Amino acid sequence: MNSRKVVNLFLKTLAIGGLVGLITSFFVNVEGVYTDNLQPFNFLGLIGVMLFFIGHGLLYSAVSQTGFFAYLYVNRLGLSIFRSFWPTVQFVLIAFITFDLIYFPYKASDGEVSLIWFILMAAGLLLYGYMIAKIKAKETKKHAFIPAFFFMVVFTVVEWVPALRIGLIGVDFSIIMVITLLVCNTYQLLVLHRLNQADGTPRKGKK
Repeated sequence: MNSRKVVNLFLKTLAIGGLVGLITSFFVNVEGVYTDNLQPFNFLGLIGVMLFFIGHGLLYSAVSQTGFFAYLYVNRLGLSIFRSFWPTVQFVLIAFITFDLIYFPYKASDGEVSLIWFILMAAGLLLYGYMIAKIKAKETKKHAFIPAFFFMVVFTVVEWVPALRIGLIGVDFSIIMVITLLVCNTYQLLVLHRLNQADGTPRKGKK
């Protein structure tokens, strides 16, 4: 990709993150901030709250983009080091990260949250990552499935969990963050090959 397309991808992903952060906040309604400005109606307060959540979406989008470019580097590095064993290594890392996503948050909750909820959360992420990876493989090549699945699971967790561990965000904001990360990660993953094709890279099945 040339620099113009990189900047275009950055700005579009940023805009998507801001929009998703705002839309998700409508459903989460963190600490009743929307209802507080609707009853009684406070126009300036409502605009301020919306800008606040757009800002959070932009921040999470920036985290997603940092993770995406790190993934591109890690994938190249993994191929050069592990070669034919790289897919196996990725599956091991997926299993490890999935365990991490279940065990450590459950341990941090001191049993206040049932283990089944953390298992369902991890299962939902795996299922979503699997679906997106299948789409990526269908639109490109079969061997793209494992790297795509690896990115959607491992890098989403790597981008999301540290903020939870150090207590930077609460439950409501964690929901906004993970949804924004998933949407931005999905967009970047699925649009990358289209940008490469526009640069003259052969399409699936063509030399």
